[in-house]
Amino acid sequence: MANFENVNPLSDFNWDEFENGSSVNASKEELTNAYDETLNKIQEHQVVEGTVISLDKKEVVVNIGYKSDGIIPASEFRYNPELKAGDKVEVYVENQEDKLGQLVLSHKKARLQKSWENINKALEDDAVIQGYIKSRTKGGMIVDVFGIEAFLPGSQIDVHPIRDYDVFVGKTMEFKVVKINQEFRNVVVSHKALIEAELEAQRKEIISHLEKGQILEGVVKNITSYGVFVDLGGVDGLIHITDLSWGRVSDPHEVVTLDEKINVVILDFDEDKKRIALGLKQLAPHPWDALESELKVGDHVKGKVVVMADYGAFVEIQPGVEGLIHVSEMSWSQHLRSAQEFMKVGNEVEAVILTLDRDERKMSLGIKQLKEDPWETIEVKYPVGSKHLAKVRNFTNFGIFVELEEGVDGLIHISDLSWTKKVKHPSEFTSQGAEMDVVVLEIDKENRRLSLGHKQLESNPWDEYESIYTPGSTHVGKITEAMDKGAVITLNEGGEGFATPKHLVKQDGSQAQLGEELEFVVIEFVKDTKRIILSHSRTFEEVKEEQPRRSRGGNNRKAEQQPAQINNVAAGTSLGDLGVLADLKKKMEEGK
Repeated sequence: MANFENVNPLSDFNWDEFENGSSVNASKEELTNAYDETLNKIQEHQVVEGTVISLDKKEVVVNIGYKSDGIIPASEFRYNPELKAGDKVEVYVENQEDKLGQLVLSHKKARLQKSWENINKALEDDAVIQGYIKSRTKGGMIVDVFGIEAFLPGSQIDVHPIRDYDVFVGKTMEFKVVKINQEFRNVVVSHKALIEAELEAQRKEIISHLEKGQILEGVVKNITSYGVFVDLGGVDGLIHITDLSWGRVSDPHEVVTLDEKINVVILDFDEDKKRIALGLKQLAPHPWDALESELKVGDHVKGKVVVMADYGAFVEIQPGVEGLIHVSEMSWSQHLRSAQEFMKVGNEVEAVILTLDRDERKMSLGIKQLKEDPWETIEVKYPVGSKHLAKVRNFTNFGIFVELEEGVDGLIHISDLSWTKKVKHPSEFTSQGAEMDVVVLEIDKENRRLSLGHKQLESNPWDEYESIYTPGSTHVGKITEAMDKGAVITLNEGGEGFATPKHLVKQDGSQAQLGEELEFVVIEFVKDTKRIILSHSRTFEEVKEEQPRRSRGGNNRKAEQQPAQINNVAAGTSLGDLGVLADLKKKMEEGK
């Protein structure tokens, strides 16, 4: 509402002219101008001061000296319950006239704009301001500063880590503005910044009096996975996890607790980097100094596995005294294995001391020594010629490694797998993990090696083949393998022979194929090299017809009556052209 208390009546106003309308226009313009001159000149989007005319629970009416008053929601003044008529307030002019001709004002925006000015000034001047901690949020607290919500990071509440943020909610504290984001209107404040300067001077004073080896009392301030931070009265030091105890520590909580008062020793410090290294275990004597003087190499000890690695296990035989059991000392077996296959952390084990160095504080242990070395009596348990059941461990191109028992391995050479079968790779003969019978051929105790055989479990069939596969005898065989240089023929009586392509030609001129079963003539038999040379072509060639056929078993007596020269030539013939032999025979007969 407009204020008309100071408006005086016009004594010379002509009511007759006003009623006749003769001078009303001139008077209205003059009155309008006169009225406008009595109003304040205001602009939109600026902050001006106004006076509270009236207020109730919903609205506050404010006069800024304009032609109409502004109405502001009472909620914008909730922070000031003492507000009353006549109070001066700052308002923000949003609009001089809305659609209803009403002046639109905002106290909240005026206060916000003023607050931003105050906050920016506080940052520029590095001033100390007061704020009200409204609530807790992720990573910190929300603080009301000049009506603006600012963020207080948890790390900026105090120089000490805060474990309970809720105790600060509802408190009014002093802060410094440390960062403002003008674009997003974000404000960050700090309480820690107020006390850091004082602490810095205190820290320098404390560090200047520190000495290595000095023992101080401190309070456990923070516990991490890698160590413990201790407050030494204004300056922090770190006890690394390895300096908490002479024994193994997996979690610092096992040794200390928060807020606990402890004595520590200064190990090292850096004045420039303000780092202080502390020790706790150094206040106690080293466990190795208390190790029994009678303990020696060869003694049996008991302990607990505290650390596992692929190469071995660390066993604590008493707090702070550990020995290493290398994986090679866990079993007499020569196979490369991981230590985890034998034990795990927490296992109680018994071991034998292998080495003991008190000066270096090192000890090596073994558990395989608790059992007898199987190689000490290898000749008794596995004499040459004895037969055993072994387990296939792995293959090589030249043979099979098998295990007779833990710690006793042997090699079966590929040539000792079979009397008759030509094995290209051991994996064709058996599989890894399978069991097979073996016989001990040779013992090398010094190098812990056994030479084993498998074929020696049976008699040598080549002793029998020598009388069966005589040169010139005929036998039935099946082509089981074909290649460019010839074919492998499996003979019905046992064993395998070989025929070149020339000797695989059938009577109709075609070449014998894989899988065919045919008659073959023995051209050559060599027992030492286990070689049988065969020919199918000789079963139908002319020379075959002139020469009495031997029986398939090689017992044809007529063949035995042939001249010795012929037999010798035939026995010595391998892969040559046997047509030359036939001509030679014919000439000899004609010469008789």
